[in-house]
Amino acid sequence: MTEAFLQYVWQHQLAGKQLMTTDGRKVSIVRAGDLNRDAGPDFFNARIIIDDIEWVGNVEVHIHTSDWNAHRHSLDKAYNSIVLHVVYEHDKEIILENGKSPATVELKQFLEPSLLERYDTLMHNVAEDEVACKDSIPDVPEFVLDSSLDRLLVERIEAKTDVVRRMLEESRGGWEQTCYWLIARYFGGRVNALPFELLAKSVDQRLLARWKDNPQRMEAVLMGQSGLLEGHFNDDYPRLLQNDYAAIRHGASLIPLEGHLWKFYCLRPSSFPTIRISQFSHLLAESSNLFSTLLETGDAKKMVSIFNKSAGDYWTSHYRFDQETSKKSPKRIGVAQSVSLIINAWVPLLFEYGRQHGQQHYKDQAIDLLHQLPAENNNITRRWKSLGVDFSDAGRTQALLQLYNSYCSKRRCLDCAVGYHIIKRK
Repeated sequence: MTEAFLQYVWQHQLAGKQLMTTDGRKVSIVRAGDLNRDAGPDFFNARIIIDDIEWVGNVEVHIHTSDWNAHRHSLDKAYNSIVLHVVYEHDKEIILENGKSPATVELKQFLEPSLLERYDTLMHNVAEDEVACKDSIPDVPEFVLDSSLDRLLVERIEAKTDVVRRMLEESRGGWEQTCYWLIARYFGGRVNALPFELLAKSVDQRLLARWKDNPQRMEAVLMGQSGLLEGHFNDDYPRLLQNDYAAIRHGASLIPLEGHLWKFYCLRPSSFPTIRISQFSHLLAESSNLFSTLLETGDAKKMVSIFNKSAGDYWTSHYRFDQETSKKSPKRIGVAQSVSLIINAWVPLLFEYGRQHGQQHYKDQAIDLLHQLPAENNNITRRWKSLGVDFSDAGRTQALLQLYNSYCSKRRCLDCAVGYHIIKRK
């Protein structure tokens, strides 16, 4: 038994609306109150009728009545506003700081044993990395799961807008600049997100605009700024980039990053920073005013084509400078990576743009884009699929990722609509 579960029972009135105090008075719940997760009573602004007298105030929840004294509430004036003390087991009479005794309800006698069994099953009877409701989720009505996932999708997008707001503040509200930084960050993936963001911030977007339609010159600037052009090279191409960068660096007062910031280890060669920087160069060279371009593109397939650029010709036979591969192949970003950029960079940016400008249709467009994109395939989505949960697009898989990462893996079943349905069902 936990206080969190008892708060849940009280909040959702799972013990019923008609209860009785320990001294035999009838209790009717008009309003359970607002759950308080900070210091002070557990529920504010509750409305309780005790023997035909309506009380408005706060409610405190404990496992045992004696916990009141253990928590030293009898010395705290903040608890004088308590109109009801709700406990699982009544084991002691207690008094408030003002000397009065609060009405007490013992929930133990009103709770169905099956309710506790379902709660215990969710919280304790499965391995740590498993979905707690794996045995029950096939019995959850489709409309319950669908409505829950709709909310979770918005929740996941909103969580990602934290990075957007940070960058907007840094750029002083510049949406084009923020778009440039944000896409750069996600070009680096998890491993090189920070150095890629630092790279974008080290070169003003207006400077790069000079080399629109010139991917090689764009690549020279970005590769030089990355610090990966330092040293001596044998191949003509890196030497050409070095010469271009040297000519530009002095006039623009550019300061390159340290090359050691970039990680190559444990990455697929197609995700090496050298490849990604070249692809990013081509994206910027071929797509001027990227934010405006994407804002006018509501079709997911067209958006994927905007992102799906190839690295320069040199990289068809290289993954790193001076290291030729035996097999030649174009180093295109690919559909999967393009989809990832839309999901992680563009959708949160578009959603935040709609929110800050009070234009709901942009927020709706962000959600619609996710439903146009293919479903993601990873360890978590495969886990849901094994449990019989269907998904056909990225909107659904993003919601399922949010459900697992923010609720299932943290055993937050009491905060989950699916968990609520499973616990309360008769």
